[in-house]
Amino acid sequence: MVVAGPTPEGAAAPERVAYLGPEGTFTEEALLAGAAPGAVEPAARGSIFDTVQALRAGEVHWAIVPIENSLDGSVSATLDLLADDGGGLAIVAEELLGVRHSLIGSSDVELSRVRVVLTHPQVPGQCVRFLRGELAHASVLAAPSTAEAVRSVVADDQPERAAIGTLLAARIYGGVVLREGVQDREDNETRFVWLARAGEDREPPLGAREAGPWKTSIVFWGDGAGSPGWLVRCLNELGDRKVNLTRIESRPRRDRLGNYMFFADLVGRAEDEAVAEALDSMRSLCEEVRVLGSYRAAMPATLRP
Repeated sequence: MVVAGPTPEGAAAPERVAYLGPEGTFTEEALLAGAAPGAVEPAARGSIFDTVQALRAGEVHWAIVPIENSLDGSVSATLDLLADDGGGLAIVAEELLGVRHSLIGSSDVELSRVRVVLTHPQVPGQCVRFLRGELAHASVLAAPSTAEAVRSVVADDQPERAAIGTLLAARIYGGVVLREGVQDREDNETRFVWLARAGEDREPPLGAREAGPWKTSIVFWGDGAGSPGWLVRCLNELGDRKVNLTRIESRPRRDRLGNYMFFADLVGRAEDEAVAEALDSMRSLCEEVRVLGSYRAAMPATLRP
């Protein structure tokens, strides 16, 4: 879907941005909410992997992918791609989107008739009370995206099948909203990151926004992880220089059982003296310390004017 319209004479042409499609996903909503009006040409891809590959292959200027949800945690597919040995990616911005899920069918039916619910694998953990309560009799199946779940359910036109997705997807594909607001909390938010090819010194086409503090995302690992206190020593390199750690989590390295990598977010830019010194010292303890990007933090909805 191209939303840019005609380009005024003298204005820059819209830049192609890959996102997890098809039309009507939360990722598309985040893209359109964060981009400057008329500055982007959304390019839908069928999976997070395909979205990132489109950027690596030079098919698009940027990519936007989900990385973390306030209720269900991190999106493992995104983390694994960022840590991939191929590298070549940099986080250049982030976007926070309030997430409101709806149950959507092909026709207006009672919930008791719904036997199968399709949605993205990240979504059920955000709708536990609804699924375990009013739809405990239904099976939950994975779809590549919430929009694809809605599209599939409407196309199949089977009353016993429903999808959890966006109101936008219901409008696009002609679905019937059976229940709005099925997420566990009203303050449910998903964090998305804008990606560029590493080494490209350009600003993403973002709209006007209040600038948050600088943050840096890293991933690190090493053979020392098997020895007592290794992780503490790594983190002490940050603490000793008063670099604030705002997030850390582990993911399997995917080479052997018990081998992990650690993702962390820090306050400050990678080139700031304290951050740079801490990262250099961590490199003496680790096999790999990779900076995934330095960028302005998005402001949480509760802090926006």
